[in-house]
Amino acid sequence: MEDIQGRKIDYLRISLTDKCNLNCEYCMPKGICNEKVTMKMELEEINEIIKAFADLGINKIRFTGGEPLIVEGIEEIIRSTSKIKGIEDISITTNGINLAEKIEALKEVGITRINVSMDTLQEDKYEQITGKTGLSKVKNGIIKAMNLGVTPVKLNVVMMKEINMSEMSDFINLTRSYDVDVRFIELMPIGAGIKLFKDNFISANDVIKEHPELIRLGHQKASTAELFKVKDGKGRIGFITPLSCKFCNECNRVRLTSEGKIKPCLHSEEEYDILEYARQAVKAQGREEYFNSHQILKLKIEKIIYNKPAEHTLVEDGRSKSHRAMFQIGG
Repeated sequence: MEDIQGRKIDYLRISLTDKCNLNCEYCMPKGICNEKVTMKMELEEINEIIKAFADLGINKIRFTGGEPLIVEGIEEIIRSTSKIKGIEDISITTNGINLAEKIEALKEVGITRINVSMDTLQEDKYEQITGKTGLSKVKNGIIKAMNLGVTPVKLNVVMMKEINMSEMSDFINLTRSYDVDVRFIELMPIGAGIKLFKDNFISANDVIKEHPELIRLGHQKASTAELFKVKDGKGRIGFITPLSCKFCNECNRVRLTSEGKIKPCLHSEEEYDILEYARQAVKAQGREEYFNSHQILKLKIEKIIYNKPAEHTLVEDGRSKSHRAMFQIGG
């Protein structure tokens, strides 16, 4: 379906949990890490919501967190999603800690693409950023995914001037030999990232200028990334620029929090609770009233999508309007 701006909305990102097994300093403040996950939405409720979105034209689903691979039963959630009519693409964003042990099952149940958040290639710096060790586990998971043919794996790298800017060339060089897409993401003033923003923000344009070897490929419609490659490289390099060059006019996505609330824009304060409508539809399954309950859920979602904000105001406000941190929204 289209929103009031005429944008085609066909992409839903679903946060399965706000818990994580890492403490990345721009995302989740230290002291609140909790790996014990209690799902706030039941599998049937998630299915009902996805069915309603699919009826409205959503065909791409990305599962996020927190960290989705610590969710018990993640494989069954994906399997169920793959059976919903209209869903053509199912992907996941993970920190990669549990990827090696999960990737075979994920591929079997329907995962088509994987994004791995990995802001450094150095073990000591990894511990500094995430508060934990485990970079070798992440690398093993990426290699296993590639060996299984789940390619290209996308590596999400948040650019932080005082922390990982010396590694930009190392990440770019990965694309020479491996079928990976490295996506450099501008640090955003949201949640815990607000504290880091002043001293660590660097624009994508500054990085591009420092690397004349990058060959511009252009921008795909509705994509968040401006794409580049290096000569004879197997992979690609993308820059995601929510501040220096925002892409709101082509945004095709909405988000669902782990509490069942729709965020039509990552950086807006508006949230809309649809979980109760989904629960009513689930309760009515197999009975005559199911059709009406499902229609009510669809109408609620349709209205929310139609009124999706035109754009965020990160630059104007100097920070996100969202009351949630990234781990509470989903990547």
